[in-house]
Amino acid sequence: MTEPADDLLEPTARIARDLIRFDTSNYGEGRSNGETPAAEYLAAHLERLGLTVQSFDAAPERTSIVTRVPGRDSSKPALVVHGHTDVVPAMAEDWSVDPFGGVVRDGMLWGRGAVDMKNMDAMIVASLDRILSSGRQPERDLVVAFFADEENGGVFGSHFLVDEHPELFAGATEAISEVGGYSVDLRGQRAYLVQTGEKALLWLKLVARGTAGHGSQINRENAVTRLARAVATLGEQEWPLHLTATTQQLLERVAELLGEDLQAAGPEAVAIATGTASRFISATLRTTTNPTGLTAGYKHNVIPDRAEAMIDVRVLPGHEDEVLARIRELIGDDVEIVVSHRDIGLETTFDGPLVDAMVASLQRHDPGAEVLPYLLSGGTDNKALSELGIRGFGFAPLRLPADMDFPAMFHGVDERVPLDALVFGTDVLTDLLLRY
Repeated sequence: MTEPADDLLEPTARIARDLIRFDTSNYGEGRSNGETPAAEYLAAHLERLGLTVQSFDAAPERTSIVTRVPGRDSSKPALVVHGHTDVVPAMAEDWSVDPFGGVVRDGMLWGRGAVDMKNMDAMIVASLDRILSSGRQPERDLVVAFFADEENGGVFGSHFLVDEHPELFAGATEAISEVGGYSVDLRGQRAYLVQTGEKALLWLKLVARGTAGHGSQINRENAVTRLARAVATLGEQEWPLHLTATTQQLLERVAELLGEDLQAAGPEAVAIATGTASRFISATLRTTTNPTGLTAGYKHNVIPDRAEAMIDVRVLPGHEDEVLARIRELIGDDVEIVVSHRDIGLETTFDGPLVDAMVASLQRHDPGAEVLPYLLSGGTDNKALSELGIRGFGFAPLRLPADMDFPAMFHGVDERVPLDALVFGTDVLTDLLLRY
């Protein structure tokens, strides 16, 4: 199928496509292809709009950019509008398209970053273009930032800028970014989920040590066996159910919309009834401890003296120390726990002028739709901004087909976003920035 010519592709889709073609894969622990080319591309767009862009490199090729857009009423607190330009790696052989080809097919834009989050990066730039090119201004000052390294917890991106250059965010009290404002189908009723919180993050490395030896011998101190036992224990652990205020509010409203009784049906059943959104929502009912990598050995007949595993732990806000202590109890003293990265959980209330404005913007462009709060099972750069007292939300608005498994697109194979959803998102974001 022939790709649409540039002049036939809507501006948001064109920018997102171009961004996807920069392979900004982030492998974690400081290993990355680098974000500099994508950052320079975005900076050029912003500079063409007459904005002054500042670039910051926390390490070679790890570029973040920030610009400030004057608002019509600069007496109001500034709003941070931010995205990240790095992506998780993609195994090309598993995809039906080139993951970094920015392919347009079947009314969709395909590629790594299409939803996480080069689509929102493009929506931000396209919205600013609409506003500034028409001689208008956003209602208030905007701090627009495109961070490096979000997929590694923001060490070389948002956390670096917050720690080293907090003055960039002076006067800002709120922020919007990814993984919120997208639509879900609740048995025929379209609803939008605005992210008002996110789980805490604990990336752990388990290290088991033992005695090296020949693979044919009996070995009671086998590091691989010790590690395997710990990994299985955490991977199979059923953590207790716990509803935060956000999740309680969400499930009560979902149950009401579906004609269910939350108490009778139970939180898990109501979460599952949200359809594809349950991938995110079910994971916010409890802590999760997922093994994500194993390293051990170098030859079939050699028992190694060391084995390691990576565990991705996502914890409900405020329960970090409690969960870490329980993990230590579960795996015992034979295996060392190394905390590779730790970051806080967030939760704010679904109220206030910004929430009202987000709801109103969505409903102006999709009358009759419900707008609900939810807690994200993953994390965003709002964690870093919260250190400056900035209240963060997920608001990357997309009106999606009822049968689209949108959460599966995050870090998934054949990641893609509908072209018309990009247009919708740009319309809604532009509306919000002009009015709030």
